[in-house]
Amino acid sequence: MNIVLLVAVMACLFIVIAACEPIAARLRLPFSVVLAVVGAMLGTGALLLQGSELSQRFPPEALEMLSLPIRSSVFLYMFLPTLLFQVALSLNLRRMFDDWVPILVMAVAAVVASTVLIGTALSPFSDMSFMACLLLGAIVSTTDPSAVISVFRNIAAPQRLTRIVEGESLLNDAAAIALFGFFLTFVMAGIPDPTLEQALVDFPLLILGGVATGYVCARLALAGMSMISSHPTAQMSLSLALPYLTYVIAEQALHASGVIAVVVAGLAMNLAGPGRLAPAIWTSLTEIWEMLAHWAGSLIFVLAALLIPRLLGRATLFDVFLVLVVVLAAVAARALMLFGLLPLLARVNLSPKVDRPYRVALLWGGLRGAITLALALAVTENPLVPPHIKREVGILATGFTLFTLLVQGTSLRWVIRRLGLGRLAPLDLALSNQVIAVALQNVREEVAETAREHDLDREIVRAEAKRFAKRLEAAVSRAESAEEIADRDRITLGLVALAGRERDMILESFRQQLISSRLIEQMLSDVDRLMERTRVGGRDGYRSAGRLALGYGRRYRAAVWAHNRLYLSGWLSQMTADRFEMLLNQRLILSDLHGHIGGKIRRIHGKRIADLLHELLKRREEETARALEGLRLQYPGYSDEMERRFIRRTALRMEEREYDVLHGDGLIGQELYLTLRQRISVERAQVEQRPKLDLAVQKSELVRQFPLFADMEAEQRRALGHALKTVYVQPGEVLIRRGETPRNVFFIASGAVESEVAGQKLLLGRGEMFGQLAILTRKTRRAQVTAISHGTLLGLDEVQFKALLRGNTALQQAVQESAAKRGVTLDLDEVA
Repeated sequence: MNIVLLVAVMACLFIVIAACEPIAARLRLPFSVVLAVVGAMLGTGALLLQGSELSQRFPPEALEMLSLPIRSSVFLYMFLPTLLFQVALSLNLRRMFDDWVPILVMAVAAVVASTVLIGTALSPFSDMSFMACLLLGAIVSTTDPSAVISVFRNIAAPQRLTRIVEGESLLNDAAAIALFGFFLTFVMAGIPDPTLEQALVDFPLLILGGVATGYVCARLALAGMSMISSHPTAQMSLSLALPYLTYVIAEQALHASGVIAVVVAGLAMNLAGPGRLAPAIWTSLTEIWEMLAHWAGSLIFVLAALLIPRLLGRATLFDVFLVLVVVLAAVAARALMLFGLLPLLARVNLSPKVDRPYRVALLWGGLRGAITLALALAVTENPLVPPHIKREVGILATGFTLFTLLVQGTSLRWVIRRLGLGRLAPLDLALSNQVIAVALQNVREEVAETAREHDLDREIVRAEAKRFAKRLEAAVSRAESAEEIADRDRITLGLVALAGRERDMILESFRQQLISSRLIEQMLSDVDRLMERTRVGGRDGYRSAGRLALGYGRRYRAAVWAHNRLYLSGWLSQMTADRFEMLLNQRLILSDLHGHIGGKIRRIHGKRIADLLHELLKRREEETARALEGLRLQYPGYSDEMERRFIRRTALRMEEREYDVLHGDGLIGQELYLTLRQRISVERAQVEQRPKLDLAVQKSELVRQFPLFADMEAEQRRALGHALKTVYVQPGEVLIRRGETPRNVFFIASGAVESEVAGQKLLLGRGEMFGQLAILTRKTRRAQVTAISHGTLLGLDEVQFKALLRGNTALQQAVQESAAKRGVTLDLDEVA
């Protein structure tokens, strides 16, 4: 092929892509629909030109290009890895974990249901075997939800709903393509069909092999990128190689699912990348991949659409009937998920409640696109597939794709409008009138100040002020005549605005490198959850989401279990250090939010609402301060190191800003400026090395600060620290059960526990102990002890406790006092 002609064709395709975007905006159609129509028109023109007399005048290279020598491998190996990797890289995974049930249902379960239902519906009318019908069902089950996502974003649909659709787009393609590869083996001639036993073994291995390949490749790529951290362009190049190499290794070397491998590689990079790469590098990497995915997605649509005339060339009237059968079956399968299973999940609190209009929009927005055409092309190119199956798969898959694009895609906005999803809610409409009035008042004040500063012509200023006053008067009139907003709704709107400002402040702190990249995703996920729950539940939702962000969660509980049971402390140390840093930053951000309430929020909603918001914010501040104080008690000394590190990072940022100002004012030259910036970078790299949280060192510090061990010599405390076992407890955890044989005594280093004996409850806090009486009296435990807060306990077995008791007067006195409280008489000389 002539390379010059190929480059010219590619350049023309990019011009077509560039032209389609403004056309789609002007016609108010999804971008993918316009690309498909233009591509189909170009493909039709190429076929007509190839069959005309004009083709005889073309050189051989041009004739070859008119024959559209596009193979399925171009889509599967060049474009597909890019699309899948970028989607996996851009998802908000931590928030999607909250909705993993509906995402899996809409993706995996819906693909299986769609494949089976389409195959079953088509089988009575088609000449193909049942397995070939299932193959077609898998091909047309791949959705392209980009159109409905863009529409949902334009109408400000709930973020949670948009997130579910985004998650579906990723897992749906992976599941459908995996099923496609599975059913393809049943229709290829010349090879024996897999037995049921082989299918049950091979298919899970195909998936698990892809998962393992993707994870290992992503970890290796991250390790390599960390080693070359001073070469950003080299890091970008390595990230570019990751999805393609992962796909090739999985498909060709390991015979696993390349699609699953690429998806897992993107997810692993998404989770671990922000903590391993510099913030600026991670931002650049995601922006580059977004641009690559845009080009890949556009090219795959245009190139696939070019093949539509070829795939539909031998269609008959009966094929049109079969296409309608596929359409009805696909719509029925999607409706079964949206109107049957999804509401059922919502009733058992496994899915958010999705209102009927949004479910109708999701039903009509299940468009098919380039991946469906690429898979159909792969079947038509396969020499082992019988000709009649090639023909029917090509026609039905292409016809179904055209129906979704030309019928559903072009009418999607009309459906959205008819459902009333494009209109502002009455509350938002009433608020918009007030916001406009307040904004125009602010603008009038600023314009007047600007006119005074620049001494503008008074007549012109007066004329413009009069014109602006009319507009302001009309805005104020609309605001006053609008329906009054209830205080409850004003509080909700104020809290949502407050959470939005909190999100902006988190991003600004990240840009100023005051928040490390390892925490930015988690903090943004927490504030997104705060906004969503506030919209649904008002102030109660705001409080519950704030407390949830301060909670420890399943991962922390697993880390505590690994420390307490398996003596593996690394995971717990890492999560505790992250919690320290997150709470420090959150406390500072919350304190700065009061200024936002006293400014714009008060102007819009009034003093009384602003005072209530101040009170709600103070409660969050107090809860954050208590959580931070609890960590300080558990890990004395470490919090001081974290605060010193935060101060140093802030000072470096301020110093860097001063150098930027001096350079911008021309007071320092470029060479000196670069030297100063380099020095800042070196110092920042040192500060970024977070102090290591050594749980063993923290245990020694706890022992030193414990009142009962204050009089011990340093060597004795050191020996005691080795003997004591640190146990981290959570609220509600039963520490001692009635009837158990006594084995250990526990000293409370932080937190509180509740001891219940014969219906009477006794609270024990920091500095106290429990379990000693059962050991000293040699009786089974009569009390049940339960943790009522997160805390740290220091445990000592029976032998070591008695040895410690013999030489510690303060401990003996404490034991006697605790026995007296419970009405127990002890002779320590006898029992110890």
